[in-house]
Amino acid sequence: MTREYPPHVYGGAGVHVTELAGVLSPLADVRVRHFGPEEPGTEAVGPAQPAPAVTGYLTPAGLAGANPALATLGTDLEIARDCAGADVVHSHTWYANLAGHLAGLLHDVPHVVTAHSLEPLRPWKAEQLGGGYAVSSWAERTAYLGASAIIAVSGGMRRDILRCYPDLDPARVHVVHNGIDLSGWRRPAGHAVDEAERTVRGLGIDPDRPAVVFVGRITRQKGLPYLLRAAAALPHDVQVVLCAGAPDTPELMNEVRGLVDGLREARGAGDGDGDGGIVWIERMLPREELVAVLAAGTVFVCPSVYEPLGIVNLEAMAVGLPVVATATGGIPEVVDDGVTGALVPIEQADDGTGTPLDPDRFVADLAATLDAVVSDPARAAAMGEAGRRRAREHFSWAAIAEDTMDVYRAVTAA
Repeated sequence: MTREYPPHVYGGAGVHVTELAGVLSPLADVRVRHFGPEEPGTEAVGPAQPAPAVTGYLTPAGLAGANPALATLGTDLEIARDCAGADVVHSHTWYANLAGHLAGLLHDVPHVVTAHSLEPLRPWKAEQLGGGYAVSSWAERTAYLGASAIIAVSGGMRRDILRCYPDLDPARVHVVHNGIDLSGWRRPAGHAVDEAERTVRGLGIDPDRPAVVFVGRITRQKGLPYLLRAAAALPHDVQVVLCAGAPDTPELMNEVRGLVDGLREARGAGDGDGDGGIVWIERMLPREELVAVLAAGTVFVCPSVYEPLGIVNLEAMAVGLPVVATATGGIPEVVDDGVTGALVPIEQADDGTGTPLDPDRFVADLAATLDAVVSDPARAAAMGEAGRRRAREHFSWAAIAEDTMDVYRAVTAA
């Protein structure tokens, strides 16, 4: 059960569910129930294998125009009704958690939750949902406390779950990392190199210049405003490539747009190009184009202030980019500091926002770390090679499928 599924995937949770459904299909009869219309192209991504059965659900007509949280719960009711016959139900993110909770009660089957984020640690969502944030928080808490098992995508996430929901039995919270399909994330080779170069040039990127690449939604947790402030300290020959869209609020979009405009103005006079070396791609790129963008980069940056794991970091590592990322959440379990990239230290508020206690220090440290990596291409390339090895050796989807099946077996045998 998931809000996101192809072709409507906009974040790491959607990528996770898509890949997981694909690798579980040879091991179980998998039925995917997702938000949105049923459309062609909803098959799981990955090597040839049995495809899961997929059903899409629209918002009930009577809730059209309602607060988004209420509309979500309406869709959850439709999904829960249709789960008769399942041996176990598995929900992803608060959007689908109540569907899983209610289906478990209604059909007397275990409910497994995968925690990709936690509502108590995203209080800025009140800007987006208003009173709906209280509803989403209630839905998540209800589902977690009632779940037969909870899967955390990192050890850091497990610690956050037990801190936010201290009434949970720790034995019910398991760690199963996110994974990466290396076959879909690799540098172009052969004739594909020329096509990749045409792609990135068409997007406004100069593959002959060093580049820092960011990929993520425009949401408070991703830390994009901190990156834009740090970028002001980078040499002007370094491009900053932002694959960033889907803002949480118009206010946040305006803040980011203002920072981009100011950065372009400050840099444009120095290098003579029209955008000051700041390339902002607001649409969600297909995987092939995104791989081309990553392959043209020198370093990937993840300035998040909240990140349970960060599947984008795995994608960048799989393409062979070093990763400079905040030392928060599950990121240190992915990025091997000094080997596959560099971690930027951060001291954070404990009010759930993750706000740096010293924002200027965090921005300065981020800028210095990026400058050190991007200014040493040979070291960056070696880190990138180490990153791909780490992604291959530690984040295999086949192992994740078996670990997930072990959780299913445990809850169905209980």
